[in-house]
Amino acid sequence: MSFGRRVAAAYADIWRTYWGWMPSLLGFAVLVFVPLGLLDALSLRVDVDSLDLTSGIEIAALMLAVGAVTMTGLLGEIFFSGAIAISLTHPHGQGRPSVREIAGRIKYGRLVVVDVAFVAIVALGLLLGLVPGVLAFVFLGLAGPIVEIEERSAASALRRSFQLVRGSFWFVFWVLVPIEVLGDAIGGGLAALVHHELGDTFVAAWLAEAVSNAFLSPVFAVAAVLLTVDLIGRREGTAPPLHATPVPA
Repeated sequence: MSFGRRVAAAYADIWRTYWGWMPSLLGFAVLVFVPLGLLDALSLRVDVDSLDLTSGIEIAALMLAVGAVTMTGLLGEIFFSGAIAISLTHPHGQGRPSVREIAGRIKYGRLVVVDVAFVAIVALGLLLGLVPGVLAFVFLGLAGPIVEIEERSAASALRRSFQLVRGSFWFVFWVLVPIEVLGDAIGGGLAALVHHELGDTFVAAWLAEAVSNAFLSPVFAVAAVLLTVDLIGRREGTAPPLHATPVPA
């Protein structure tokens, strides 16, 4: 199969999986991102200019509030990403895992460490230039699903992601990067549409964050899981079972 056909096939698999799981994905995404959208909207209402940042107490309070919102949003992304990996690769013969089962199986600590490390490394790369940032994004972008699929530690998952992507860099690049860039653009458009209809209000900010994340975050998560399974199969000869559509209970 040519490189172009392989990339096209990957997008077809992503769409087919997203479409097959759409009710579950969107329903679960709403549960995760509606409350997180509320917290994001609250953070956007903070008028930094009105704060007396010469006051140590106010600075500490601001940092605490920003940190709390950031970590809460991070936990939501981690929970959702882990849920996608668990849902799409649960063993054959079992029914669709319940939210309670998914919540009980997610390795929260490892995934939080992976996400923080991933963001920090990509940010550092971008400080050095666009190319190092993109390299970090692509090489480490599969670490989250690896934690759940192969039950690895945070450091091992990051190393494993690099190993899997090495040799298939451009394939992973042309799948993950366009989805990320296009997702950000669509998310900005959805947010602008919500603000246009509802005005620059707190409710508009809340809905804009919730709607854009609920519809777009599943696409990247599905892509990362499918790429991880595909590269594991190519490297090891066997891959975890993958469900393009939910298995009936």
